[in-house]
Amino acid sequence: MADVLWLTEQDVVALMDLKDAIGALEAALKLEAAGEALNMTKTLLQFGHNNLHAIGGKLGDVVGTKTWTHTAGGTSPIVLLWDANNGSLVAVIEAFALGNMRTGGISGVAADWMAAPHVPVMGLIGTGRQALSQVGAMLAVRDITRLQVFSPKAESRATFATKVRDEFGIEVAECDSAAAACRGAGIVTLVTRASTPFLNAQMLERGAHLNAVGAIAPDREEFTQDVFARTTRVAVDNLQGVQQLSREFMTRFDPAGWGSVRLISSLIAAGERRAAAEDLSLFKSMGMGISDLALATELVRRAQTQGLGRALPQPRKEKPRVSRRAP
Repeated sequence: MADVLWLTEQDVVALMDLKDAIGALEAALKLEAAGEALNMTKTLLQFGHNNLHAIGGKLGDVVGTKTWTHTAGGTSPIVLLWDANNGSLVAVIEAFALGNMRTGGISGVAADWMAAPHVPVMGLIGTGRQALSQVGAMLAVRDITRLQVFSPKAESRATFATKVRDEFGIEVAECDSAAAACRGAGIVTLVTRASTPFLNAQMLERGAHLNAVGAIAPDREEFTQDVFARTTRVAVDNLQGVQQLSREFMTRFDPAGWGSVRLISSLIAAGERRAAAEDLSLFKSMGMGISDLALATELVRRAQTQGLGRALPQPRKEKPRVSRRAP
């Protein structure tokens, strides 16, 4: 069996950028729609204000999982890949940058398929660790020239606005309310840890697209229920994850009423882009194993081609000590 490949954060960043990630994600979603990629249902353990997460899936001849715990003190996500045919370990990948590109990238895929073709203004609510990649993903799929950003702390808005100007060179308006950030915006992204919904339908322009990214646990909620009343298209990355973990969607839909909620992979497979007469479109991202595997398998392919990463020996079985006799 081949050695195990260990990829560090530095390897990941050297091998892939956000635009690459968007391409890898769209390719994997096409495989999902064709029945050639499978998701493992996301699991979540909440302990206090902290969470332990695990997601996974199968993509081609590889199965894998990403696991991490989100605590007040930090997190350390890892992706593990195995050969689906013989069970050997393929790769161990440090997944801070991978996860950031996956989260931003899936929003980029959704916006490319669901947003209007010409969007000069983006609204962003939230300036945390995932926010910069959300902006980058929208710029990768639309010619956005102005960002309108809001977060509750003025200093956070100012710091983030400077980062965006330095990274992308676009105009940035620091807004003092969520409503102001949404005004005139053709794409609005929510990427917060809010536990009480703060965005309502009246804040959104007609024809806007909404990416709801932040509320990935039942104790979080970003938008009010009247947003659903205006949506002409609703898509998600993973239906089971939304059904089990999104308070916004669980409140809206009864067990028999999920027929109007589409998988983003099904839109791509059908070639369904936004119609000119549509009002709001909504994409809810919960995180799913196929997304992480899409980036992880592409990273492994590139690393093997370019000779990056550290080779580790395959784990070797050892007889367990079933008595107190010394080995």
